Amino acid sequence: MTDGYLVSLMIGALFVLIVLGVPLAFATGFIATVFGVVLFGDMALWILSSRTYGLMNEFTLLAVPMFVFMATMMEKAGIGEDLFRAMNMWGRRLPGGLAVQTLVVAVILASMSGIIGGEIVLLGLIALPQMLKLGYDKKLAIGTVVAGGSLGTMIPPSIVLVFYGLTANVSIADLFSGVIVPGLILAGSYVSYIVIRALMNPQIAPKPEFPETCEPIGWRERFNLILPLFIAFCVLGSIYGGIASVTEAAAFGAVGTIFAAWVRGNLSWDMLIGSGLTTFTTSGILFWVTFGANALVGVFTFMNGQSVVTSFFTEDLQLTPLQTIIVINIVLIFLGMFLDWIGILLLTVPIFLPLVVSLGYDPIWFGVIFCLNMQISYLTPPLAPAAVYLKSVAPEGVSLLDIFSASWPFIIIQAINLTIMVLNPQLILWLPNM
Repeated sequence: MTDGYLVSLMIGALFVLIVLGVPLAFATGFIATVFGVVLFGDMALWILSSRTYGLMNEFTLLAVPMFVFMATMMEKAGIGEDLFRAMNMWGRRLPGGLAVQTLVVAVILASMSGIIGGEIVLLGLIALPQMLKLGYDKKLAIGTVVAGGSLGTMIPPSIVLVFYGLTANVSIADLFSGVIVPGLILAGSYVSYIVIRALMNPQIAPKPEFPETCEPIGWRERFNLILPLFIAFCVLGSIYGGIASVTEAAAFGAVGTIFAAWVRGNLSWDMLIGSGLTTFTTSGILFWVTFGANALVGVFTFMNGQSVVTSFFTEDLQLTPLQTIIVINIVLIFLGMFLDWIGILLLTVPIFLPLVVSLGYDPIWFGVIFCLNMQISYLTPPLAPAAVYLKSVAPEGVSLLDIFSASWPFIIIQAINLTIMVLNPQLILWLPNM
């Protein structure tokens, strides 16, 4: 059999296992083992084990559980609630002020965590009921929460970019720098959409009837709020300034969140144990998927699969570089409707990245473009992880169909931003190039 037939057979077998409901980690590991042994004999087992062992020795991989622990501790310490309360004092006079403050809080939370699940749950518990109670349009309120809560992908320290940096072997600090401008533009696009809609139709985002909707924040509460923001600033600043590696900065952030919880007076053994268990569970899932996909990519490379894919795009389809990028984005968006981001990253980046680089594009740029695609995938059904997270805590009367329907305007905004970044790579690269 030719390399092309073998690659098609491998992809088809993987698709069948996923459709049958086999967990991605086991599906990829099984396909890698079977194809490896059949094609290369017992030596394949040694190759697969050595690749997994080499990945486990990656020092940067330690940053993942640190960032997850940091996010979990901040959630359990009630920092998100204080943030929302503080923003309520500032945003009430703006058109669509409650929705705008929800997005501002989402950006701040994203800069302290890098994962989206906790943010959406937190905003779903705090912001969504308040918007609905105030009389906000149901779709606008729901869409704001799912879109804003998903910004953790596009705001450093993004876990997606950490894994992309490991997979693509590029600087994670440069990736963090490159995603700042697109992330802020995307958040600003959400805010602009909400403000414009509120100006056109004030009934969909009414202002509070009373000038004061909450009690003023005291000095101690302000300090409790500033401290975690300062920790997040130190974590990112140490990375950008070259003072610490990503792993070292993540470890500092994890210790800093423990200190912040202690200063707030709510640090307890139950909180530490609960945060640790959540960290182990989340990291374990990510690592098992990583090991399985890494093994599959190893066999795929030995099968000359990357050359097959490159030849297919450049010779068989005869696409221009821009047309090739468009097709890659369409593939990523389609996969995002059915697979989680970690599986898509580990399965597609080793295949698409050599092709993208051969066409003259920067791997840092492609990493941010990949993140934008995953941002879309969080909201697009049928998988739509953001919708599932919100449904788990949504008030009574909010159905999954309501969440899907409310997400489409924000998906369109994401697609527009993706198009802008594809056509203007310097918006991504100018900070890393500095």
